[in-house]
Amino acid sequence: MTTLLHKINNREATIGIIGLGYVGLPLALTVSEAGYKNVIGFDVDLNKIQMLDDNLSYIKHIDLQRIQRANANGFCGTTDFSLIAKTDVVVLCLPTPLTKHHEPDLHFIRDTLQTIKPYLHQDQLISLESTTYPGTTEEEIVPLVKKLGFTPGKDIYIIYSPEREDPGNKEFPTHKIPKVCGGITEQCAQAGEAFYGSIVERVVTVSSTKAAEMTKLLENIHRAVNIGLVNEMKMVADKMGINIHEVIDAAATKPFGFTKYTPGPGLGGHCIPIDPYYLTWKAKEYNINTRFIELSGEINRGMPAWVAGKLMDALNDQGKALKGSKILILGIAYKKNIDDARESPAIKIMEILRAKGAEVAYSDPHIPVFPKMRDHKFDLESVELTADNVARFDAVVLATGHALFDLDVIGQAALVVDCINSDVPTSSAVVSA
Repeated sequence: MTTLLHKINNREATIGIIGLGYVGLPLALTVSEAGYKNVIGFDVDLNKIQMLDDNLSYIKHIDLQRIQRANANGFCGTTDFSLIAKTDVVVLCLPTPLTKHHEPDLHFIRDTLQTIKPYLHQDQLISLESTTYPGTTEEEIVPLVKKLGFTPGKDIYIIYSPEREDPGNKEFPTHKIPKVCGGITEQCAQAGEAFYGSIVERVVTVSSTKAAEMTKLLENIHRAVNIGLVNEMKMVADKMGINIHEVIDAAATKPFGFTKYTPGPGLGGHCIPIDPYYLTWKAKEYNINTRFIELSGEINRGMPAWVAGKLMDALNDQGKALKGSKILILGIAYKKNIDDARESPAIKIMEILRAKGAEVAYSDPHIPVFPKMRDHKFDLESVELTADNVARFDAVVLATGHALFDLDVIGQAALVVDCINSDVPTSSAVVSA
């Protein structure tokens, strides 16, 4: 390990980042900015590699200047996984989706491990960052390296360090977010702490890879459960004629014992809608039913249908049926000011409305063309948000609060279903959802 630590401490190590998406690309740029001259980004998508070679960004919130500086500093992208043989550190930033039955889908991790297996070597650090259930690192990576004749902690080093990326959050860029790190052995953890300590401000070392894996799940389950709670409170308050946002703001004045969460049209992004199911699935192996977690997931999954119901009621009040109505969804990114539509509740609302016979369109300044997705398909382009365009629709559903949305223009719609408690002018017909 002395050789590996020497290379890390002197920024002489070659770092390989596998998966150049919303986690891997910011990480690769951060490593480059920390002074590493040999950073290789691996991805199966040749289009991404070509864009990076041309100093272009395919992720909107990542500045072109960062990519230009990284390229000038020696960063390169590739689809050639044989170059793993040249790396000292390998970081896996791969998607971990769910199957249709809400079970973990690890095929991206497993397929990648088989691809890189011939190129793993002694004195290499392997870090898994993908969100997954406790035990994945031990069950998937350790047996593979042992079959190659390596011993974790002796001649190869294996850690789990969960990603904590928050796309578009300028207050907490990658290097400012503390990194949790757990190793298969103490020596593995030491190697991981050295690497991540060279690129981020703080490393939090835990006792094992399982503890690190569970940490990531707890972070996002905590959010999912509390969002589920406030979404359920919203539905109760709505039936009682109470403004839930007024209640939340009042409760938030308590200086202790209360954390503010706000309701919305459902959960989006790659982590919060998915992570709870990784734990509930694994818990069944120990004969434990995580009823509390599963209930929050049920509530959050039901929010797009709640929004659709509010829209139908509002149209009925205007003497219109949902079937045949023209509906404009405002914002299909899962959160404001980014171009990431993964697991977006807005898209699930679109699916529900289309199934009920509505003519659905969308407007999102960050996503000009509906993205290719595994489970959703719309042959649509973003509608420009203008007064004339808004007037063509029977209703608009404000699902994502992009700063680029002009609320005055939105307020000219015949009907606005507001999922985010915005300040749409009250002169328009606004229904809170």
